[in-house]
Amino acid sequence: MGNYLHSLRRRRRKQLSRTYTHHKGGDQRIAVIGLGRFGSSLAIELMRRGWDVLGIDEDSRLVQKVSDELTHSAVADCTDMEVLQQLGVHEFSSTVVGIGTDIEASILVASNLLEAGVPNIWAKAISRQHGQILERLGVHHVVLPEHEMGERVAHLVTGRMLDFIEFDDDYALVKTVAPDVATGVPLGASAVRSKHGVTVVGIKRAGQDFTYATADTIVEKGDVIIVTGKTRAVEAFAELQ
Repeated sequence: MGNYLHSLRRRRRKQLSRTYTHHKGGDQRIAVIGLGRFGSSLAIELMRRGWDVLGIDEDSRLVQKVSDELTHSAVADCTDMEVLQQLGVHEFSSTVVGIGTDIEASILVASNLLEAGVPNIWAKAISRQHGQILERLGVHHVVLPEHEMGERVAHLVTGRMLDFIEFDDDYALVKTVAPDVATGVPLGASAVRSKHGVTVVGIKRAGQDFTYATADTIVEKGDVIIVTGKTRAVEAFAELQ
């Protein structure tokens, strides 16, 4: 591993002149541990958004695939606390544990990051049980990408929704074609909120961009709208004709 750490340090020195100077509003460094499909796509997207990314994986092939696209990369076993410290991960304000099928490694890495005092830890879970363990450890943010995507696609396949995002506390945001009950009159007079328990927050007319919806907005047949509210309420509203 020494060669990889040496390479990492060399790349850090080489890039020192550009590191962080373009960022505003705080530290935008992040370490992504686990460079499978989830971790690599996340790391590359973070780079695209201007973050400084350290990508780490035990598999040299995975590291090689993304090394030219990330600020720093290393082949290393982050279940070893000493390795984390050598890589400087404990100095990062944010870290993502993207390890997938190896639940034991995921838990060990998360434990090391918590012990090192990393203040903002995101971790991928492959099951609800895995997620519960991570939460009990104290991981700040746990995501279940496969499960959440499955729920989202199920809503799109079985209904009239064009897009669906569910948040905590049984609250959701839906993109759908406007049903007749919301068309022809100003939204304030349509009683959509009082009758159906939802709020129309955005509207898109054919050939135009999305814009904010107000009480004076008149929705026309065929318009696409963005609706928010309790999950069951927005599901029912999206099914109206």
